[in-house]
Amino acid sequence: MNIESWWPLLNSSTRQWLIDNNGDLVPPNILDQIAAVAGPLTSEASWVAGNIAEEFMLSDQAVDWIEEAANGEGSGDD
Repeated sequence: MNIESWWPLLNSSTRQWLIDNNGDLVPPNILDQIAAVAGPLTSEASWVAGNIAEEFMLSDQAVDWIEEAANGEGSGDD
């Protein structure tokens, strides 16, 4: 599932955390919320940066998409 599909399914506080901390390591509680709506995490997903490890980061593509959504430039704004 791509970020455009799962983003609107996240609760607003999770989306806000991702906007406020865009590009940072994603803590397990936020990652759990993403996985709950996006499905199992795989390294093939476009929003996953490289291999899935204990320290999880979003891909550059996902970081850029979140920045655009936060600025009202993408389809991620409510």
